[in-house]
Amino acid sequence: MMSSSCSFRITRTTENLALTLSALSERLVKLETQMGTLEKKLIQNQESMPSLKEIEILDGVDKLLKDCHHLLEMNDSDVKPNEEVINDLPQDIIAA
Repeated sequence: MMSSSCSFRITRTTENLALTLSALSERLVKLETQMGTLEKKLIQNQESMPSLKEIEILDGVDKLLKDCHHLLEMNDSDVKPNEEVINDLPQDIIAA
């Protein structure tokens, strides 16, 4: 009778281990699928983000726009002609 009880316990434990292993395997497959989806989203987000060089270029453009805006807001009396700049201009522009 003792071997029958021991055999039952071994069988029952083996069945429990098999069920646990099966559940863990299913969970692992789900996690791998989710991870793959997240990796695809991460790659898409990285592709849509501007590079460091692009950010530097855009910062330079932003600075130029601010400088131009500032110059446009200045009164004519605030602007003093620079002789070097005037001498470098083509004559047809100066005459205009």
